[in-house]
Amino acid sequence: MAAIALFVHADRPEALKLAAELIDRLEGDSHQICLPPEPAEAVGRSDLAHLEGCIGEKLDLAVSLGGDGSMLRAVTAVADDGVPVLGVNYGSLGYLTGIQPDTAPQAIEQFLAGDYVIEERIRLRCRLGNGTEVSVLNEAIVEKVDSGRTVNLAVHIDGEFFTSYAADGLIAATPTGSTAYSLSAGGPILAPTMHAVILTPVAPHTLFDRSLVLLPSSELVIEVLGDRSAAVAVDGRSLGELGDGGCLTVSVSDKPARLVTLGQRGFHQALKTSFGLSDR
Repeated sequence: MAAIALFVHADRPEALKLAAELIDRLEGDSHQICLPPEPAEAVGRSDLAHLEGCIGEKLDLAVSLGGDGSMLRAVTAVADDGVPVLGVNYGSLGYLTGIQPDTAPQAIEQFLAGDYVIEERIRLRCRLGNGTEVSVLNEAIVEKVDSGRTVNLAVHIDGEFFTSYAADGLIAATPTGSTAYSLSAGGPILAPTMHAVILTPVAPHTLFDRSLVLLPSSELVIEVLGDRSAAVAVDGRSLGELGDGGCLTVSVSDKPARLVTLGQRGFHQALKTSFGLSDR
């Protein structure tokens, strides 16, 4: 018997329908199922809304039914406990969610039979001066608050001042996150299993506008300079604002995300599909 958590995009009826089918199937095989409260209520199984009780040693697998955003939420909930995550794609890009909905039951059975590979992805450990600390799979962003005005940000790498930027913001991204906001800001695409940290400026008012690819051992500090505040967001979640002298410290977490792969399309194929690249 396995303990399985389902993370479901509650606004996608087709994902909720599949979740209900999976619950019936898995419970019929005597597996323990739990969900976050909102999707548990949406599928009519509020009795399964006890997610916190089955994370950690009691949880064998987390299944995300949604897009990459749902996958990020699942990873955030379980990665610190080393729980593997299997992503079922109901989104558009699907960089993180390689399983198609019609093959989800078979994919879970394949995992439970031990026929799978774990792909580890680095996460970023992000700390604010007020003690707030989170780990993220994609990116941490420090960006302007006031529309039409840049924010001044100083960058320190491994305890040494590097340079300052007048920009719309700075993005610290993992290789997994290299295809997210960093890419749209002109950053490089890295293979997702690489170990590196990417620093990408957003609309910088400077001649130096290139991304930096840093060693995974690097500690990056982004400091706000002057009276223009900056907002901090990680994987799409707000962490608040920083004033003059406020800092975000970024380093690689010692607890990676563990993603389940079952021989589905590789990263390069996902890139080709997402960007409409043809074979030549």
